Amino acid sequence: MGGAASAPRGQRPAGLPVPDAEESRSPRGEARIEDALADPVVAAVRNTGGYGGAVYLRSRDRRSLVLCVMSGVPRSLLKPWWRIPVSGALPMCEAFRSGATQYLPDDRATMLSFPQFTAALPYSFAHAYQPVRVGGETVGVLAVLHSSSRAPAGEAEVREGLRRAGQEMEERLAEYARGLPGRTDADAVAYGIEYDDQPVSVRLPAPRAEAVAVGMVEWDLPGGRWTGDDDALELLGVSRDEFGGTLAAVEERVSPDDLYELRAARRDAEETGQVRGRHFRVLDASQDDSEAVRYRPVELWGHVVRTGTSSRLLVGALVDVAGGVTAAEAAERLPDGLFSLDQDGRVIYANRRCQDLLGCDLERLLGHYPWRVLPWLRDPAYEDRYRAAMLTQQPVSYLVRDPEGAWLGFVLYPGAHGLTGRVFRTAPPAGAEPGRPVTSSSEPALPPTGPVAAARAGALYHVVQMASVLTESVTVRDVCRAVSEQLLPAFGAQEVALYTVRDGRMYLLWEDGYPQHFLDPFEGVPLKADLPGVHALTARLPLFFESPEELAGAYPRLTLDPMTSWAFLPLIASGHPVGSCILGWSTPHRFTAEERSALTALAGLTAQAMERARLYDAESAVARGLQEGLLPHRLPAIDRLRITARYLPGTKGMDIGGDWYDVIRTGRGVALVIGDVEGHSVGAAAVMGQLRSAVHSFAVSGRPPHEVVAHTNQLLAELETDVFATCCYIELDPATGHALAVRAGHPPPLLRHPDGSAEPLELPGGVLLGVQPDADYPVTELTLEPGSVLALYTDGLVEVPGSDIAAGIETVRTCLAVSRTDSMEELADRVLGAARRAEDRPDDVALLLTAYDPADAS
Repeated sequence: MGGAASAPRGQRPAGLPVPDAEESRSPRGEARIEDALADPVVAAVRNTGGYGGAVYLRSRDRRSLVLCVMSGVPRSLLKPWWRIPVSGALPMCEAFRSGATQYLPDDRATMLSFPQFTAALPYSFAHAYQPVRVGGETVGVLAVLHSSSRAPAGEAEVREGLRRAGQEMEERLAEYARGLPGRTDADAVAYGIEYDDQPVSVRLPAPRAEAVAVGMVEWDLPGGRWTGDDDALELLGVSRDEFGGTLAAVEERVSPDDLYELRAARRDAEETGQVRGRHFRVLDASQDDSEAVRYRPVELWGHVVRTGTSSRLLVGALVDVAGGVTAAEAAERLPDGLFSLDQDGRVIYANRRCQDLLGCDLERLLGHYPWRVLPWLRDPAYEDRYRAAMLTQQPVSYLVRDPEGAWLGFVLYPGAHGLTGRVFRTAPPAGAEPGRPVTSSSEPALPPTGPVAAARAGALYHVVQMASVLTESVTVRDVCRAVSEQLLPAFGAQEVALYTVRDGRMYLLWEDGYPQHFLDPFEGVPLKADLPGVHALTARLPLFFESPEELAGAYPRLTLDPMTSWAFLPLIASGHPVGSCILGWSTPHRFTAEERSALTALAGLTAQAMERARLYDAESAVARGLQEGLLPHRLPAIDRLRITARYLPGTKGMDIGGDWYDVIRTGRGVALVIGDVEGHSVGAAAVMGQLRSAVHSFAVSGRPPHEVVAHTNQLLAELETDVFATCCYIELDPATGHALAVRAGHPPPLLRHPDGSAEPLELPGGVLLGVQPDADYPVTELTLEPGSVLALYTDGLVEVPGSDIAAGIETVRTCLAVSRTDSMEELADRVLGAARRAEDRPDDVALLLTAYDPADAS
C-alpha cells in the first residue's frame, strides 16, 4: 500500500512522441511557450478595460488546466488555482469543456453560475473566459478580470477583445508548435501545446515616468577645479561656454541657503573618501526671465580617487531629485502613516510615521508581507482585505486593535502594479470589532466596503469544491471517481488508491495511475500489517513523505514504486474507520502546512461520503430486489400479439420507484396496463405493488375496464397513503383488434399505423387515482389494424426538466414513425435512446410496446 504511477493518460494523437518538460518549455533553447502568450494577454487586458489577465493550458495528462501566463494579478493571490481539474465547477473549466465564452459581470452572476468559485473568492469583480483553440482543438483558456464597480467595457467589447486576443494566440501557438523538435508534417496542429510548469508573470505596461537626469562630475579637491559632462552642466543651468570650471562658478548656481551643503560635501570627501547624497538646490535654467527665482533640488554622490602623490579627485554624479526623493520627503511630513505594497503584497515603502504606528522599523518590514511580520495582523481577515482590494480594484478599509490596545484605521488603495496604504490612529464607534470595516467619527471617513470572508482561499476552495462534488456522488463508485478526478489535478499528484476496511482487512476500491498488478500484493492485508496506509488508518493520523529516502527509512521492507513523494490519509467517519486514501507524486513535493490541513479535511469529507455511499449501496440492493419482485418476471405469450417491456430506474436517488406495467389475461382478451405512483422510495414501490395486485385481481375477475380503474381508485383512496397515481388500462381482443381504453391522469398512448404514421391517442380521461374516491372514468373504443404498434409509457420517458412534455411526446412519436424494424426488442431500445440518454434520466421509465399481428397465431 505504497504509491505508484504509470504513463500519463493524455489524449495525444497516436504515434506522437511525448516531449520532455524542458523541450515543452524551451525547444532548441530559444522559443518558449509563454513567449507566444505574453503579448496577447496584455493586449486582451488593455483592449477590454481590465486590470488583469491569465492563460490556462491543458496539462500533459489532460486532467488539469495549468496556469501558464498571468499579468496584472499577483502570483500568490492565484496560487490555489495554478492547477485545477478540467472537471472542476469553475468558469475557466466550463469555458474549456464547452468551447464557449463565459462572461460574468459581477459577483451575483458568478454566484448563480459557479457558487463554489464565489465561496473561495468572495469578492466582487467581473471576469470573462475565452477558449483558446489551435487547429480546431481547444488547448486552453484566456481570462481577463475587470473591476465590477467601475464603468467596464460592455459585454460586446469584452467578447470582441477576447476573440481578437484568442485569434492572435492561436496563430502564435501554431507557429510555436511547428517549431517543436521531432515534429513531422503529419502531426496534429495542436501537438505540444500543453503545460505542467509554474506560471510566468508578465508585467502590464506602467505609465511612463519622467526619466531621472544624472550628470557625471569630477572635482579636484585641492585645486577646486570642476568638470562635468553636458548633463551635469544642464542640471547646473549653465552652458559649457559660460561655465568657468571652478568651485566658485558652481557656488554661483547654488541657492545661498544651501552653500553649506556644497562645502560640507568637500569636507565629507576629504575625511571619509566619499560623498553620500549631499542635498542642495540649484538655479533652474528652464525658468522665464519674468519669473521669480526658481530652484531645482539635486544631490551629489561620489568617491575620492588619488591621481598623484597629493592630488585627490572626487569622481561622482549630480542627480536630479525633483521626483522620487522629494516625494518621499513629503510623505515623511504627513501626520498619517503611508506604506506601499508591491503587486504580490510585500512592503516596498513605509514612512517613519507608519513605522511608529506599526511598532516596526523599515528593515523588518521591507520585502515581507505585513501580516507575516506583525503577529497582531496574522488573522486571515487582514490578508483577505489585501485580496479584496487587489481583485475588486476598489479602496478597502478596516480597523485593527494593536498590542497596546489602540485602534488603527487602515485604508488600502489598489492599482494594477501594487497598493498604497494609509494608517492612522482612531477612536472606534461603539460596537466596533477588529477586522470589520468601520467609519470613524474622529478621523476622515473611510471609504465604504463590504464584508470579506475570513478564510484562506486556497484550502477553502479545495474543500468547498470537493464537498460540492461529493454531495452529488451517490454510490461508492461515484465517490471514488470524484476523489480521483478532483484530488489528482488539484494537488498535481499522479496516482491515487482508495482502500476500505472489511472484516479487519484492507481491500482496494479504486486505483488510478498505478502499474498493472502493482497493488495485488496489498489486497486483503490485515490491520496489523507494517504498511503506511494501514498505520495511517489505525493511528488515525495522516502520513506525509517528501522523498523516497524518507519513506524507505520509515518502512524499509516496503517495495517502492516510481513515485518520489506520498500522502497516506486516514478515512475516518464519525469516529469509525472507513479506509485509507493514498496519493503519490512523480516529482519531489513539499507539503506545506496549509496543504496538509486541506488534504486532511478532504480525507474527512471523503470518508463521510464513502460511508453514506456504502449505506446507499446496501439499501439500493434491497430496493432493487423489492422492485424486481414487484414487477413481472416475464410477460405472457399471447397469440397475435408481440409484446415487450422496459423498466429503467432513475439516475438520481434510490433505484426504485412507483412505475409499473403488466399484461393480464382476461375472459375477453388481454389487459395492457401501465401506471405510475408518485415518489421514489420504498413506500412508493409498496403502494405500486398493492395497486398492481388490485388491478390484476379486478381484471381477472371479469370486470370491464372502467370498473377496474374505478375500483383501483377507491382502493388507493382508502389506503390513506397521501400519494396519487396515474394509470392507462387498455383491454384488447387479439382476435379482432378491438380495444377499450381508460386513462386516469396518464400521458396518452401512442399508436403507429401499418403505413408507418404515428399519433398520440388523446383519450378522454379521468382524474388521478386517489384524488376522488367516487370518480368516473370514461371508456374509449379503439380498433387496431394488423401491423399496428401500441406504445404505453410513463412520464419519465417524455418529461424533461425545463421543457414542455409535448416536445418529449413528439420525440417518441417521431421515433416510432421512422423506426421501420420488425423486432420489438430493437424498437424498444430505439425509443428509449431517442427519448433521453440514460445519464440524464431523473425519473423512472416504464415502457410497454404491443404489436398487433393477426397472422402470428399458434
